[in-house]
Amino acid sequence: MKDVIRIGSRGSRLALVQAEWVRDRVAERHPDLRVEIEVINTKGDKLLDAPLAKIGDKGLFTKELEAALLDRRIDVAVHSAKDMPTAIPEGLAIVAFTEREDVRDVFVANPALLERRAPGTGTFSLDDVPRSARVGSSSLRRRSQLLALRSDLDVVDIRGNVETRLRKLEEEDMAGTILAAAGLARLGRSETATFAFEFDQMLPAVGQGALAIEARMDHPRVKGLAAALDHRPTALAVSAERALLGTLEGGCQVPIGAHATWEAGGEWGTGTLALAAYVGSLDGSRSVHGERVRLADDPEGLGVSLAAELLERGADEILGEIRTP
Repeated sequence: MKDVIRIGSRGSRLALVQAEWVRDRVAERHPDLRVEIEVINTKGDKLLDAPLAKIGDKGLFTKELEAALLDRRIDVAVHSAKDMPTAIPEGLAIVAFTEREDVRDVFVANPALLERRAPGTGTFSLDDVPRSARVGSSSLRRRSQLLALRSDLDVVDIRGNVETRLRKLEEEDMAGTILAAAGLARLGRSETATFAFEFDQMLPAVGQGALAIEARMDHPRVKGLAAALDHRPTALAVSAERALLGTLEGGCQVPIGAHATWEAGGEWGTGTLALAAYVGSLDGSRSVHGERVRLADDPEGLGVSLAAELLERGADEILGEIRTP
């Protein structure tokens, strides 16, 4: 009889697609295992009426999954890496980061707005969004960077899974909403994206585009799971981003964006990491940007050093004002 690996997942369609992808990778690598998925509802899935920033919990989408791991109800938890707090409960660890999908944020325009374009207008950009238009987003990071680009826009809270937010876009007569390209790709909905933001316009959330695989450290299959799922360049990049976030003490409630990329080569063949980061005020009127490049042998050190630079250049003041009740 085959041993069983139980994968814990949130119940949204996107979360289940991600968990099924992990299940299939594990099953391919370990045909001796029977891999099952168990749905676990998290606090973030239940509290859909309140803006994320006001709920005040950095583990909104992870705590219940981590409790199930510690209680041995599941063996593996699949998270969107951008949802993971930087502090992991004792006895648990992120054992793998999967290869990233497209890490960018995309703008999804209301179909009615696209239909009103003049014939032959061609591509649609942020400049084509009407002045003072309503744009939906529950992310303070997206809000801050969008308002830095277009201070006239009215950014309103929009919660729910991807399908819900796409529906609300039309029901609530918004000009558009901002979503992760990776989530749309995993759902087979990439065609709904009107345009993608460039990195100099909008930096993504820490870990965006990657899946984080969490497990108990004492599980006998930990090394095998890591080997089947971990993508080393992604793991190095996300580790740098998470170290920056941890140093800045950020979470869902703070407008912080970061993006690291790994390139082969460098001294000793370790490759190099380039990390860019953003900290901004809620209205986008003030921000601090920074970039650093170093060998990839110390991704955490890269994140910590860039965070320290940002704090010295004014990020501490911006973050302090945001956290003040």
